[in-house]
Amino acid sequence: MVVFQEKEIRRVWHQEEWWFSVADVVEALSETKDARQYIKKMRSRDPALNAKWGTICTPLHMVAPDGKIRATNAANTEGIFRIIQSIPSPKAEPFKAWLAKVGYERVQEIENPELAAQRSREYYQALGYSEEWIERRMQAIAVRGQLTDEWKSRGVQEGQEFAILTAEISRATFGLTPSEYKDLKGLTRENLRDHMTGLELIFTMLGEEGTRIEAVKADAQGFVQNKDAALKGGTAAGKALDAFEESTGDKVVTGENYKQQIAEAKQQQRIDTKK
Repeated sequence: MVVFQEKEIRRVWHQEEWWFSVADVVEALSETKDARQYIKKMRSRDPALNAKWGTICTPLHMVAPDGKIRATNAANTEGIFRIIQSIPSPKAEPFKAWLAKVGYERVQEIENPELAAQRSREYYQALGYSEEWIERRMQAIAVRGQLTDEWKSRGVQEGQEFAILTAEISRATFGLTPSEYKDLKGLTRENLRDHMTGLELIFTMLGEEGTRIEAVKADAQGFVQNKDAALKGGTAAGKALDAFEESTGDKVVTGENYKQQIAEAKQQQRIDTKK
């Protein structure tokens, strides 16, 4: 996810460049509630765009609003620029500048990977997250990256297989799949981990690191063997979670939306400042 004027835009790195969800871009610029219908009308209004649609757009796997991985129409920067021409919006020019900046930042991050971590940290700081939470989130990103690298090296396919293994870990750790977890927190397309509390992030890391350790220990190869490792890693984390809750009397899994709490606190602060 990246954010343009508080609107989240899904993207995926494909063929050495960013490809963006066309529906997300249309929603961000037009503010429509039904991107599918807007796109249909936009293509009928612009025959030239409609004729090029099959070459501009490519179905790529992204996380859908329900938390599942689905093929989603995506376009690279050049394609998005062409689509923008058919959307009458005062946001068009700012979006073009933002899009160019996003692409340039990716080139910088390839040359210096530490920039990606620094920009993530600055993003969370700007949203008002605490330094303690940010530190845990950065650790969780690192742990996730190590796990997915391990999966790739062991023959697990990105996309659907990654999603299934992630769901196995989550179910064994928390008793909920990611989509069920998002429902609990009242989320749709948002990034679940950005709305987790610090405790939830800790047990997320424990489940994923446990899975990586189990995969290495068993020298798991392919999807089936890594699914077994995911179950073992998640189960160990789930047992640790149960022990924590029994010892402290505190619930780890809740409907608490950490990001929403921050937004509400900032709003209250602005109100208090005006008084």
